[in-house]
Amino acid sequence: MAEGTTRRRLLTGGAAAVTALVGLGATSRLFGRSKGTTTMQTQTSTTTVTPRSVERVLSASSEHWVGDGFRVRSVISPNGDPRVQSPFLLLDHAARRHFEPATARRGVGEHPHRGFETVTFAYRGEIEHRDSTGGGGLIGAGDVQWMTAAGGLVHEEMHSREFTAKGGDMEMVQLWVNLPAKSKMSAPGYQSLLAADFPRLTLGAARARLIAGALGTERGPARTHSPITIFDLEFGETGEADFELPTGWNSLVFNLEGDVRVGDGGRPLRPGDLARLDPTRGGPVRLSGAKDARVLVLSGEPIAEPVVSYGPFVMNTQEEIVQAIRDYQSGKMGRLG
Repeated sequence: MAEGTTRRRLLTGGAAAVTALVGLGATSRLFGRSKGTTTMQTQTSTTTVTPRSVERVLSASSEHWVGDGFRVRSVISPNGDPRVQSPFLLLDHAARRHFEPATARRGVGEHPHRGFETVTFAYRGEIEHRDSTGGGGLIGAGDVQWMTAAGGLVHEEMHSREFTAKGGDMEMVQLWVNLPAKSKMSAPGYQSLLAADFPRLTLGAARARLIAGALGTERGPARTHSPITIFDLEFGETGEADFELPTGWNSLVFNLEGDVRVGDGGRPLRPGDLARLDPTRGGPVRLSGAKDARVLVLSGEPIAEPVVSYGPFVMNTQEEIVQAIRDYQSGKMGRLG
C-alpha cells in the first residue's frame, strides 16, 4: 500500500490507525542548541560593504498536483534540515498556469492542520478560503492570506466562483511557517492582508512590498509569532537591489521569475530555485535582476526546537502527532458545514 494512502487512512481511521503511526513513523528533525550558546544577533553589521555570499542553492522538486487546483513545485519541506530553513517549513510555488472556464470549482478540499501557519501569496487568480473557526475570505492578485492553524482547524482552499466561471491565469505561493512550542496549541487565527496594506520600498532597481517584519524604517502588517521578515520585489529595470537582513537568521531568496543573480560574485539563481545566504556574515544582501524579474525574500530567527512532522501536522514530539490525529478524528478540530 502506498504511504500516501496509509496516511489518509490514519487521518480517517480509529484507534488501530493511530497505533499504526508508530510503525510508519513520523518525520523527526532535531534542532539542538548547546547550553552555552548565546542569543542570536538580530542587528546586521554595517562595517563592511562586501555583499553577503550564497551558502547553498536548493532546487525545486518535480511538478505535482495539490488537490486539483494547484500544480506546484516544492523547494523546501518539513522533512528538511531546520538548521538551514527554520522557522520556515515548506514553500510550494504554483507557477503561472491557465485554467479554462468551468462549472466545477478546483482546489484543495477539507483538510486539517495543527502546529504551524500557512501563508498564501496570490500573484494571479483568485482563491476562496474558509475554515472551521469561521475564518476565511477571498484573496486576489497582490493579496496574502495568513492562517494560524496553531491548536488545530479544518479548512479548504478553492478557486473562487468568479475565477472558475471566467477562467484565467493562476499563480500562487504557499509558505508554511513553524510556531514555537509555546504557541502550537494556541487559538487559531486568520489575517486577510490586501495588496493596498503593504508598504512599498524602492531598493535600487527594484520595488519591494513588505509583508511581515522590518525592512529599513518600515514594518509589514502581518502579525507573527517569532521574529520574521518577508517581502517580495520586482525589478522595474535591469539593475541591482541592496538591503540588510539580520546576521544569524536563516535568510532565503526564491526566484519567482526572470534572470536573477544573488550575493557576492553574482551567483545565478534559476526560476524556481532558492538561495540560502551565509548566516554567519553581515553586510548587505545584493540581488541583480533583469527587467520584470521577481523574487520572494524570507528571513527568520531559527526556532531551536525539535521538529516532528506528519502530513498536515507539525509538532515537537511524536506523541503530540498521535494526539493531533486523535483530535482530528474525534472532531475536536471542527468540521466545515
